[in-house]
Amino acid sequence: MDSIKVISNNKKAYHDYFVEEKYEAGIELAGTEVKSLRAGRVNLKDSWCSVQKGELFVNGMHISPYEHGNIWGKDPMRVRRLLMHKREINKLFSLSQQQGYSLIPLSIYFKGSLVKLQIGVCKGKKLYDKRDAAAEKSAKRDIERALKEKNA
Repeated sequence: MDSIKVISNNKKAYHDYFVEEKYEAGIELAGTEVKSLRAGRVNLKDSWCSVQKGELFVNGMHISPYEHGNIWGKDPMRVRRLLMHKREINKLFSLSQQQGYSLIPLSIYFKGSLVKLQIGVCKGKKLYDKRDAAAEKSAKRDIERALKEKNA
C-alpha cells in the first residue's frame, strides 16, 4: 500500500463550492518543482482546471521556485499538464460544460514517490449557502464546547 503524504489542501474550494465528485490525476513537473513540493511550497488557492484539445491542464497553481535550484528555473505560475486516461478527461470535460460546474484542484499529495492532484467537479455556492455552512459550523462548535464542559 502506497503511503499518502498531503502537501497542501485547497480549503477555499470547500468554502466556495459544493464538491460533487472527486478524481485523482498525476501532474507533469520539473525536478526543481518536485523539490519545492517536498518543502511544502505550493498554493492551490485560486487554481482551476481546464480541458484543451483533449488534454487536462491546471491553471493558477503557484509552486515557489526552489532556493537551491539552477538558473533555468521554471515559472511558478506556469500551466501544468495533468495526467489522466482519455476517457476520464472526456468525462470531466462533459461534466464541466454543464451549467455552473467547474473543475477545481482540492489537494496535492505524494502517493509513494509520485505527485498526485485531487480534482473536484464542483458547483458554485451562493452567498446564502456560505452563510448557512458558517452557521452550521458555528453551532457544531458550540455543541462540542458544551459537551466538553459538561464532561470535564
